[in-house]
Amino acid sequence: MAASTTVVFADLTGSTGVFESLGNARATQAITRLTTWIAEVCQAHSGRVVKMLGDGVLAVFPVSNQGIAAVVEMQRVHHKRIQSWPENLRMHLQVGVACGEIVEVNGDCYGDAVNVASRLSDISGPDQIWATDTAILGLSSKDVRFRSLGAVNLKGKTEASVVYRVEWQTDVASEFLTISGVLEPAAAHGDKLPGQISLSWLDVNASFATSALPVHIGRVAEAEFVVNDPRVSRMHARIEWRQGAFVLKDVSSYGTWVRFTSNGTEAPTELALRRQECVLLGAGEMALGAPFNDFTVPTVAFQLSALTAALAQRGGRA
Repeated sequence: MAASTTVVFADLTGSTGVFESLGNARATQAITRLTTWIAEVCQAHSGRVVKMLGDGVLAVFPVSNQGIAAVVEMQRVHHKRIQSWPENLRMHLQVGVACGEIVEVNGDCYGDAVNVASRLSDISGPDQIWATDTAILGLSSKDVRFRSLGAVNLKGKTEASVVYRVEWQTDVASEFLTISGVLEPAAAHGDKLPGQISLSWLDVNASFATSALPVHIGRVAEAEFVVNDPRVSRMHARIEWRQGAFVLKDVSSYGTWVRFTSNGTEAPTELALRRQECVLLGAGEMALGAPFNDFTVPTVAFQLSALTAALAQRGGRA
C-alpha cells in the first residue's frame, strides 16, 4: 500500500486590494516575498514545496504533525507581522490540510488529498486552518488544539468529510478543544444537519434554514434581516450556505466585525472584515459599521443550530 502523505494548501487573501494600492510591480514583489517565506517555513518542517500558485503554496509532508506544525507557525508569525501593516495592505492566510495517497507526475501531484486540501483552503476563510480528521489523527493535545466542525460537504465528493479547525491562537478557549481520541465520525450526525442560523438585533428575531440562503443583513427593506441604523449599509453583509458551512461576507462601506462566543474565562476570538468573508461557527455577534469597542454599534447576535432533515426539506424560515 502506498504511503499516506499530508498535503497543505496555503493561500493569501486580500491580494486584490494590494494590487489596487501598490500597483502591479510592487504588489507582485510583496506577494512573492510572502509566498517565498511560506515555502521556507514548509521546508523548515521537513516539507517539500510542489509548486507556487501565484498567491499560494502547495506543499507535501511525510507525516501530518510536521505539516500541522508548519501551518500553525505560519499563522502565528504572519498574524503578528501584519498587525503593523496598513489595513488595505493586510493579506491574511487561509490553509487547508488533508492526508492520503498522492501521485506525482512531471513535478505536480494529484489525488483526493490534494483536491480536499485545496477545497478546505478555499472555504476556510482568513486566519483559518481547516484539516481533515485523517490529518490530525494521532496528534496529541500537546501537539495542537483543534475543534470539530462536523461533517462538511465538499465539491466533487459524494460523501461528507469530517473537518476540524486547528486552533493556532495561544488564547483560544479550552472548552472548544478536542483531542484525537474523540474524533467524530460523519455517521454520528444521524438525521441532523447543521442547517439553521438564528439572528437577533434588539427586538428583531429571525431564523433561516439553509434552503433560504443567501440572506442579506442591511438597512433597507429589501434585506431579509433589517437593521435600521445609519452606520449600516443598505446591503451590509451576506450569509451564504457554501459547501456545508455558513459563510458571512462583508459587502459594506465601513466593515463588519465578528466575535465568537467563548467560555467566559478568556477574550473571545474577533475578526475584522473589510470586503472579506469568514465561516460562522457556533454562536457569536456581528458589529455592523464599527468595532465592538464602540458600545453604541448595532450588534447582531447569531446562533447556529442543528436542523432536522424534515425541516430542511420544507425549507424557508423556521
